[in-house]
Amino acid sequence: MPGELQHIRNQNTISDAVNVSGFGYWSGEDITLQFRPGLVNSGLCFVLNRGSESTRIPAEFFRRTDTPRRTNLQLGGARVDMVEHVLAALAGLQIDNCEIHCNANEMPGCDGSSQAFVDALSGVEVVSQDAPRRALVIGRPVKVGTHDSWIEARPLADAAYSPRTVLEYKLDYGAASPIERQNFRLELTVESFRKELARARTFVLKHEAEQLQRQGLGLRVSTADLIVFSENGPLDTTLRYPDECARHKALDMVGDFALSGLDLIGEFVAFRAGHHLNVELIKELFAVHNLSFGASRCA
Repeated sequence: MPGELQHIRNQNTISDAVNVSGFGYWSGEDITLQFRPGLVNSGLCFVLNRGSESTRIPAEFFRRTDTPRRTNLQLGGARVDMVEHVLAALAGLQIDNCEIHCNANEMPGCDGSSQAFVDALSGVEVVSQDAPRRALVIGRPVKVGTHDSWIEARPLADAAYSPRTVLEYKLDYGAASPIERQNFRLELTVESFRKELARARTFVLKHEAEQLQRQGLGLRVSTADLIVFSENGPLDTTLRYPDECARHKALDMVGDFALSGLDLIGEFVAFRAGHHLNVELIKELFAVHNLSFGASRCA
C-alpha cells in the first residue's frame, strides 16, 4: 500500500574490505578510507579512528549538521565531513550494510565525484543478506523549501507493480551565470548510477574558490580536483556530460537520501536545492509517515 514500508529486495553488504585514499578538500588532510562488510540491519556507519580512540557515527539524517556546501555528520564531539559522495557510491550500488573506517574527519575528495569509491567497491562482491531491505513508497506529495528553492517527493501511479526511484534536478543559477540552466532526469538503478551519475563532479565558480582560499580553505585543491567555472566556462577540463552540474546535484540527492536508511520509492524533483533541503525532505517524509529511524532498520 502506498505510503507504507514495504519489502522490495534483500539487504546487501560487501564480501571483503577495500581502501580509498586521498585528501580532504576543506582541510587538506590526507585520509584513507576502508570499506568493511556490515552485519544485517547495521546500516551504513562511519568509524573514526584517531590514535587509540575509535568512534562510531551512524549515517543517520538527524546527525547532519547544517554546514554549507556539504553533508557533515556529528555524534557528541566526533564528526565526519563531506560524506555525501561516499554515501552516494554505497547507495547507488545498493550496499546497505557497511562500515566506513577513516583516519581523519573529512572524506577524500578524489576527483569531486563518487567514481573512486565506486571503482574500489567494484573490486569486491556485493553479497545478498538473509534479511529484507525496507522501502518507503511515497503515498502523497511532500514538498519542502520556498518558491526559489525546493524539493518534492511525489508518488508514482504504478509503484505497486513497478517500484522504483526517479530523480529529477532543475539547475538554474540565472542568466548571468557561466553555468547554463540544466535539467536532468533519471530512473535510478545500479546500472544507471554507474553510467550516468557516479562520474559527475562537484563544481564551484572561480570567484567562490578564490574567496574560500583567502579564508584558508581548500588550499590543496586545484582544477584537477573538481570543476572550476570562470566567466568563459570550465577551467583546464572538459565536461564529462553537457549537464554534468545537474547530474552532480542528482548524485548528491542519492548520497543525502542514503541517510534515511530506506529505499525511497517515488519521484523526487528538486529545483535549486542542495544538501540542506535534501535532508529536510527526509525529515518531513519521516514525520508525515510517522516513522522513527529504528523502524527503517527493522526486518
